[in-house]
Amino acid sequence: MAGGGGAPAPKIDEPQPHPPKDQLPNVSYCITSPPPWPEAILLGFQHYLVMLGTTVLIPTALVPQMGGGNEEKAKVIQTLLFVAGINTLLQTLFGTRLPAVIGGSYTYVATTISIILAGRFSDEPDPIEKFKRIMRATQGALIVASTLQIVLGFSGLWRNVARFLSPLSAVPLVSLVGFGLYELGFPGVAKCIEIGLPELILLVFVSQFVPHVLHGGKHVFERFTVLFTVAIVWLYAYLLTVGGAYNHAAPKTQATCRTDRAGLIESAPWIRVPYPFQWGAPTFDAGEAFAMMMASFVALVESSGAFIAVYRYASATPLPPSILSRGIGWQGVAILLSGLFGTGNGSSVSVENAGLLALTRVGSRRVVQISAGFMIFFSILGKFGAVFASIPPSIVAALYCLFFAYVGSGGLSFLQFCNLNSFRTIFVLGFSIFIGLSVSQYFNEYTAINGYGPVHTKARWFNDIINVPFQSKAFVAGCMAYFLDNTIHKKDGAIRKDRGKHWWDKYRSFKTDTRTEPESLKGRNLTCSDMSWILLQRWGLASHLAALAGVRVSNHNKLDSRVLITFRSISVTLNYVVAYVVA
Repeated sequence: MAGGGGAPAPKIDEPQPHPPKDQLPNVSYCITSPPPWPEAILLGFQHYLVMLGTTVLIPTALVPQMGGGNEEKAKVIQTLLFVAGINTLLQTLFGTRLPAVIGGSYTYVATTISIILAGRFSDEPDPIEKFKRIMRATQGALIVASTLQIVLGFSGLWRNVARFLSPLSAVPLVSLVGFGLYELGFPGVAKCIEIGLPELILLVFVSQFVPHVLHGGKHVFERFTVLFTVAIVWLYAYLLTVGGAYNHAAPKTQATCRTDRAGLIESAPWIRVPYPFQWGAPTFDAGEAFAMMMASFVALVESSGAFIAVYRYASATPLPPSILSRGIGWQGVAILLSGLFGTGNGSSVSVENAGLLALTRVGSRRVVQISAGFMIFFSILGKFGAVFASIPPSIVAALYCLFFAYVGSGGLSFLQFCNLNSFRTIFVLGFSIFIGLSVSQYFNEYTAINGYGPVHTKARWFNDIINVPFQSKAFVAGCMAYFLDNTIHKKDGAIRKDRGKHWWDKYRSFKTDTRTEPESLKGRNLTCSDMSWILLQRWGLASHLAALAGVRVSNHNKLDSRVLITFRSISVTLNYVVAYVVA
């Protein structure tokens, strides 16, 4: 045996670990490579159908408590849909420019209910006037709360926070953004098991088994699973309804199973364009504004995790902190628009649509922009939009089971960058996830039993500021992981690699991204997200476009990160056109 003390060479048949991938492979269409137009339109409509669930369920739960009827509910759904379309376009054009749908959020529901229960509305005898007063109070709180994300995002403060995020601390955050919504999954399916369970079984069968049996049209079933299964089960539910299966059922069963009990088709107007201050001038209350601001901060953290899941499933490289911060700023604008139009709910990244990216393996920005067009179109043509909005809630819950699972798994995928043989990694990972689940379970269970949270004082707004954050599993787990990961033995050189931080360092700014060097293209299989700026350089257009933006490109190849931000901000329209040309 030769000397030297070196480690023995591995055996030929010894199994090797899977190599880490910065970008998720096997994605059919990524951000700047749109599918053919007919396929893109169908995929966009599918995104519209998926986001309808949250858009309908939140007003259905809130509007009756406000005092509104079916007509008010239909108008709120139209408004929420209209604003979601605008916000999705703004995010894909000017924000992170990821294929992220911006819609309603369950995070704001608890704070909105607190406003509904405020004593100053109890003396209003007219239910419709009471609805409008509560809606105006919610508008005022949302308008004030939007300033938090606008300031943190556009000032770059959130960029400074995101700089210290590592793959290790991202795992609990992103995973519980998906897994933490398990209460909306099978419990919703079980409310009408004869409809929800067939939808769930068909979803898994058509998306996972059929493509491997029918090799010729495998992509058709992978990409349009939602359209196929929802159409089949919806028709089945309709036949049960018209056949009288629920004629003598309990009212609660009829509300969740019948296809004609949503009350939207009859109440929705044929044509109506939502407009700002449609419920009247907003009213402002300092306590409610602070409570809504805390809900906005929780949504900010959750949306940061959802953005990470979106870039992963769109086969993009890790999201630079500056881009994430800009996306948060535009999400603040989305909350402002929600307050101005009166949606009764704030805005955040749609988790279910992030999961749909994984199911279809299509992360094209154009597809999501088309879905935004459907949102705006059907929000104006109320009767047609109400038809799709009347999908039974158990079908929506079955979709949640699949899409939330995808997002949670996307968070677990970042473990490939971490050292799982490190006890530090094991502690940070396990403790933060457990605390995220356990603490929120305590707060939610306490609230369900007693009707109020563990923090219960005479100041309802103060109660919300404390209770709402701890009811979010992703918020608690993400904050705990972030704190532990940045405080426990951080200065140890080996710890940086254990955290996986070195994998993300090269993507923190354009200057340190090796993909900006022509030499780095040799021997690489480029994805569509690599191509836009590289081709601009090769065509000799980079300097000219930068000149139009009033900046200078040095060394012909590298673009300073500060200059890049200026370039992208001023010439976003030109860059958008180039992305379509490249695709």
